[in-house]
Amino acid sequence: MLLEVCVEDIAGLKAAVEGGGDRIELCSALPLGGLTPSAGLMTAAARMPVPAYAIIRPRAGGFVYSADELDIMKRDIDAARAVGLAGVVLGASLPDGRLDVDMLTALTAHAEGLGKTLHRAFDLVPDVVEAVGAAIALGFERILTSGGAKTAAEGLAMLEQAIAAAAGRISIMPGSGVTLATVGQLWPRLQISEIHASCSAPVFEMDQRAITLGFSAPSARRTDAATVKALKTYFA
Repeated sequence: MLLEVCVEDIAGLKAAVEGGGDRIELCSALPLGGLTPSAGLMTAAARMPVPAYAIIRPRAGGFVYSADELDIMKRDIDAARAVGLAGVVLGASLPDGRLDVDMLTALTAHAEGLGKTLHRAFDLVPDVVEAVGAAIALGFERILTSGGAKTAAEGLAMLEQAIAAAAGRISIMPGSGVTLATVGQLWPRLQISEIHASCSAPVFEMDQRAITLGFSAPSARRTDAATVKALKTYFA
C-alpha cells in the first residue's frame, strides 16, 4: 500500500519522510482542505527523497474558478515544475458540482509532463461514473476522494462505486479522516493500492501572547513521524 502524506510545513515534510511516507501532498492551510504551498516549501520538498505533488488551489471555498484564478493556477503549476516537483493536484467544478472539464483540460495541458491527481472536487459530483470517465479522459493518474462524505470511512458506498467505474484504469485513493482507528474500515474491503492521510498528532501553542494577538490557535495538528510509521506498518 502506497501511503501519501499531506503536509503543510517544513517540519511536517521532514516528519513524513522520516516516518516512511511514500509520497507527499504538499499544501498550505490544511484545516481548510489544503491551499497552494509557498514556492519555498515546494523547493524544500523537491529536495526530499520521495516524490511530492503540490496542490494547486488558490483560495479556500468551492472549486468554481474565474479566468483570473485559472491564470494564477497556471503560474503555480509553473512554479511546481520549475523547482522539480513530481506532480500537481488539481480540481475544478461547475456550479452544479460536475467537473469543469474545460478548465481541467486547460490545467492538465499546462501541467503536461507532471504527475496529476484529481482532488476532492470529485466529492461534489452528482454522477460518479461520468466523473471517473472524465478524469480518465483528462489523463489523471488518480482521484483523491472521501466518497462524497466528511471522512472516507463514511463514504464507502461512493468509494466502491468509483472503484467499480475505474475498473483499474485510474487509481481511486481514499482520503480524509484516515487514521489507524479508521483504516480497517477501508482496507481490505476496498480494492485500493494507495491511501492518503495527514498522520497528524495534536500540538499546543505555548506562547499565550501569540494566541491573544491572533497569530496562533491554542492547538493544532501536525504531521507526526511515529504516526506515519505506524500507518505504514499497518499494511506490512
